[in-house]
Formats: sequence, structure tokens, C-alpha cells
Amino acid sequence: MTALPFSLNARHKGFNRAEIVDQNFIEFVQLWQGQAQAAPRDGEPVLPGSALDAQGFRDLLGSQLISRHLDLMARVLRVQNKVFYTIGSSGHEGNAMVARLTRHTDPAFLHYRSGGFMAERFRKLPGMDPVMDSALSFAASMEDPASGGRHKVWGSKPLWVLPQTSTIASHLPKAFGTAVAIEQARRIGHTLPVPEDSIAICSFGDASSNHATAQTAFNAAGWTAYQKLPAPVLFVCEDNGIGISVKTPSGWIANNFSRRPDLDYFYADGLDLAEGYGQVQAAVEHCRRTRRPTFLHLRTTRVMGHAGTDFEIEWRSVEELFALEATDPLLRSAEIALASGLYTRESLLELYEATRKQCFAAAEDADRRPRLGTLAEVMKPLAPYTPAAVKAEAERADYAARRAEVFGGEEKLPEKQPPRHLAIQIGQALHDVMAKYPESLLFGEDVALKGGVYTVTKGLFKTFKGNRVFNTLLDETVILGLAQGYANMGMLPMPEIQYLAYFHNACDQIRGEACSLQFFSNDQYRNPLVMRVASLGYQKGFGGHFHNDNSIAALRDIPGLVVGCPSRGDDAAAMLRTLMALAKVDGRVCAFLEPIALYMTKDLYEAGDGLWQYAYPAPGEALPLGEGRVYEQDADDLVVFTFGNGVPMALRAAREIEQKRGWRTRVVDLRWLAPLNDAFIVEQARSAKRILVLDEGRRSAGVGEGIITAIVEGGCGATPLQRVVGADTYTPLAGAALLVLPGEAEIVAAADRMA
Repeated sequence: MTALPFSLNARHKGFNRAEIVDQNFIEFVQLWQGQAQAAPRDGEPVLPGSALDAQGFRDLLGSQLISRHLDLMARVLRVQNKVFYTIGSSGHEGNAMVARLTRHTDPAFLHYRSGGFMAERFRKLPGMDPVMDSALSFAASMEDPASGGRHKVWGSKPLWVLPQTSTIASHLPKAFGTAVAIEQARRIGHTLPVPEDSIAICSFGDASSNHATAQTAFNAAGWTAYQKLPAPVLFVCEDNGIGISVKTPSGWIANNFSRRPDLDYFYADGLDLAEGYGQVQAAVEHCRRTRRPTFLHLRTTRVMGHAGTDFEIEWRSVEELFALEATDPLLRSAEIALASGLYTRESLLELYEATRKQCFAAAEDADRRPRLGTLAEVMKPLAPYTPAAVKAEAERADYAARRAEVFGGEEKLPEKQPPRHLAIQIGQALHDVMAKYPESLLFGEDVALKGGVYTVTKGLFKTFKGNRVFNTLLDETVILGLAQGYANMGMLPMPEIQYLAYFHNACDQIRGEACSLQFFSNDQYRNPLVMRVASLGYQKGFGGHFHNDNSIAALRDIPGLVVGCPSRGDDAAAMLRTLMALAKVDGRVCAFLEPIALYMTKDLYEAGDGLWQYAYPAPGEALPLGEGRVYEQDADDLVVFTFGNGVPMALRAAREIEQKRGWRTRVVDLRWLAPLNDAFIVEQARSAKRILVLDEGRRSAGVGEGIITAIVEGGCGATPLQRVVGADTYTPLAGAALLVLPGEAEIVAAADRMA
């Protein structure tokens, strides 16, 4: 590339770097002294030997200029409080080549420096305006078509760009999952919302490639390819050599990724459209043709700092900044424009200034548009719930023939069998919902031939075969990434996390990704899934912390997540029907916590009584979200609020309390832990003479705080109240576990204190 036509002394280090980068381009064009060739016609290479033709260059240059001027506009108008985001794409504009060489139906999960990509992808459909749409997003306007003013995101429903927020690497597993889902659809006969030969695109920075979440996606992609299974994901590493202020060692990305046998590596120069276009083209065509995971190492740079608040001059020398600014890809694009003869200095500067004017005009217009002004407006897309439609779907029973086929005949239908315990009835319910929803999938570690650690999924693999019931590699992040990918492609995934403690390894896939998608896409994209988790404490003979985890607070803190926890088999089946309906109808992300200690429990009061076995609910029966179960509704001497393991425990304690004090006890099984049904809790508390909250979670973080808050805010705070909870510690092994978990004796003792 031609050297910059100005000296270092011409740029004082105190100047605004955005102004300097802007002026660099103008002066580069004004002072260019190169030799122009005869302008190529459309269809001819922009420069000899280039894979990029003249019209393609014009479009890409236009997209680069849009991206650059959106950045410059944001730096100016942020200080005027007219835009609210300044993490820019300057130096990364070469990613527009990836957009041009892929389709608008290739699902894209983008790095935040994707202004060039978005501007170019907008060309794929007529009538769309990348400048105005971006300006609305920068301005946090309610009219922003991507997020409705909730965040500055690169996203578009018609262009298949699924919105991300400030992504580091958390989007890579679901991009991989989407690629797998594209191929899985054919195997289960599911109609995709995109063409069958689509690929998934995922872009990220060089620093992000080191993140554990990124590494798990690369590993899963390689694990899949090693087994000759298709996974057409294009990982685009936009290597600018730095992560905020931490430099990436020179050559690290190539050294780390170029020799992985099951991750096909391609390099492309993202600073040079004429050179890089053919290199990007080779990677895209390889990924689409071979259906193998492909790693595109795209050379970029970063000018103007990480964001508007990043004053690089405070930690980088001015000489280093000058050297970086000299690699600005727009300078190389200007040189191509002039050397090709497609533009004169005058016409190029005219285009540059016209693009600036367009971006500022759009921003000023966007600033006048309405912004979110009420809490209701902010929260509207977070957790949609249409009770009537969900009820109708949960109770829908129009698949009788398929049920009979799955269960082996009418006489073997589960509702015609004797009462059974929790594990059996969950297994029956899983067979049932998979018969109802042909697009449903069940997967996780050990769920197939083994039937799960506790045999809950026994028989599902034999019935539905490996295309719908399958084992995954041991990686909870990948399991939940796969779930999101299947959901993106219109399926109903049921991922299993083997223990609640293992969920915490991958919590961000639910918190930061799955549950946030409806919010940040203004309910245009959804992640319908039902995550099953073997959960809670009291497991005998095998346990310790990782197999007796009752950290439900981590789930209850996730906005929009539905959390259900049954204590008995009939409830489990009825709840599972509703959870699947919530996912199907409203796109909800759901967690189904299955109490391990109750899986095989058959008895309630004494060995052999069989009182904790229940009949399977017939088709058409479902349990509405928020509806609890009440034992002894008319009893009011003591009301116990609890869930899961606490329910049979409270019922046993209630018998002892009645014998000891003559009190009649009402036990309230909440069943739904998020959202809590405050009105139901208050209704039950209002008639109580005494209240006890039984929560096996830890004292400082459980479900009990929410129950007590509902009681107090509902006007029942004067009622005597006790709390029986677990200790603030990890759960130890063997009998010592019962020292930290609540027991029946503690319930009776709490009643004594209220006597």
C-alpha cells in the first residue's frame, strides 16, 4: 500500500484520534499520486488477478464507508447524548467480504465490530436501509428494528442475523449448535426455516478465541468432524492483534489454529479487498461444500481504540498509533478505487462526504424518535405468556395413534398402569411429549442406551432412535449450545444436565444467551427449550456437593426463565406438558428440576405403604404455570410452604406436630419456583395462624426469601413465621449431609418455637 503522505509531526498526539483517522482518509485521497488504469467494466476484476469484480468492489467500498461513518458519527453524537454506543468497527470493515460471499439465509452470530458485514448484508434484500436501521439502534430508539431500543445490537430478522449483545465468546456454542441443527433437520424429517445447504457464521476477535467458551465450541466442532458428522459452521476470527489493551502474541492465532486436523483453516487479508476477496471466497465455498467446521483467520486492525472512552494515547506511544492508523483498510480501499480507475479523487471524496452526511442525518432523525419510557415497555418481550394458548397446547391430545404406537398398544398406555414413582412417570412423560412433538429432541451425557444415570430416560433411545435421542460429549456448555441451535432451527430441544452443580459450568448459555434472545430481539427470535436437570439434595449412598446441589437461586436470578420442580410423578407429567407448551407457543426457556432423592421414592410414612406413587395423568391434563398443590386445604393451625424434597418431609412432620400439639397442618407445594405465584402464596398465607417456610436451599440464597417477601408484601407479615433452611455450606458426603440440610426434626422444632 502507498505510504501515508504526511509526516508524524503533522499529527499532534493530543488530537482526537477519530478526527485524525477521518482526516487521514481525506488527505490520502487528496495527495494520491499513483497511476490509474483504465476502469474495468462490471464483471471484470477490479485489479488484475483479483477475484473481486468492479461492481463488487463498489458495493464493498460503500459498505465500508457506511460502517466507518457510523463510527465517526457515534463518537461525535455520544457527547451530545444522542447515541449511546461507541464500540466501533473501524479497522474491521473487511468483514463486509464475508457478508457478500454468504447468503442472507445463512444464520449469523456476529462480533460487535460487524458494521461492514451488516451494511453489506443489507444489500441482499431490496428496500432495506442499513444506515437508518443502525442509527435507530445507536440512538436506543423504540423503532430500532433489531432490539426495539433495548441495546445496540447487530441483528435483523429478515437477514437472519440473531442479535448478540457485548459478545466475547458466549455465542460460539450456539453457532456450532445451529450448524449441527441444519444437518439434523434432514435426519428427523424437520422442515428448516432456511435452505438445507445453509451454513452458520460466527465472528469473534482474536482475544476472544482464548476464552473457555470459545475453546469448547472449537473442541466440539472438531469432535464432530472427527466422527465424519457434518457441522457447517464458519468461525471467523477477526484478528486485530489486541483485546482492549492486551496484545495478542504475534502469530498466535495461526499457530494455534492452522494445524488442527478437524478444524479447516483459511487465512484472508481483511485489510485488502482486492487480495482478500478470493481468500474469503475459498473458505466460504469450502464450508458450504464439505459441511465441515471451517476457521477463517481474517486479518484486521483496530483504529480509534476499543470504544469512545478508550484513550489509547494514555497507554500507547504516538508512534505506535501512527503505525496502526497507516494500516487502516479504508486507505487501501481508497488506493484500489483510484488505481483501478473506478473513482477519481473528486468522486471518491464526494462519496465519502455524502456517506458522512447520510449517517449524521439518520442519527439526528433517530434522536427524535421515541425511546423506551416505561418498565412495561422495557420488559414486554422478555417473558411472553399467553395462558389460554399455552393451556390449549398443553392439553392437546390429538395424537392418540402415535401414543399407542410409542407405548406398544392401548393396553400399555401409562394412564392404564398402576400408580408409579417419580422416575417412572417422568420417563413415561418424556415418551409422551416426544410422541406429541416430532420436532423434539432429547440429548445429553449418558441419556441414550444407558438411559441416564438414574434410568429416567430408559427406553427412549430404543423408541425414537439416535436421530432424536442421543449422547453428547461431556460438556454442559456444548449441550446447551446445541439446544439453542436446535431451537433456532425450529425444533423443541430437551437437553439434560446430569446434575444441578454441573449447570453452573454453563450457566451463561442460559443466562446470557438463551434467555436474553427474546429480550434483545424484541421477541423476533426465540429459544424454546426445556432443560432437564437432576437436582437437589438428600441423595443417599452417593453424593457430596456435586451430586447434592440445591443452588436454585442461580436459576431464579435469570430473567425470563421458567423453573418448575415436581415432588411426585403425576405432577411431573402434567408440568412437563405445560413446559413443552410454553416453549412451543411462547418460545420460553424452561428448567425442569427433578429431585434425585425422590426419583425412586415409593413410600411416604413407612416402608411399604406405597403412598408416594401416583397414577399417570390422562392426555388432556396439564398443570398451569404457577398453580401449586395444597394438602389439607382447611387446616390453618400451621401452613408450610415448600417444594421438591420438602413436600413429603413436611407431610411426615405434620403428622408428628398433630400428635404432639393437636395442630392441623396445611402443606403447600409451590411446584413452580420461577416465577413464584405471589397471589397464590398470599392466598394461602392469609388464613394461616402460623407460617413455616421450608427451603432446602442455603440460608443466604434460596427460594424462601421470595416466599417471605410475597407474604410480607401481601399484608400477612404479622403472622408468626419461621424459616427452616439449609446451612450456608457445601454439602458433604455420607451422613454428614443431613447436618447441613433441613430435616423433619427441624420442622417440628420450628413449630415448637411458635407454640
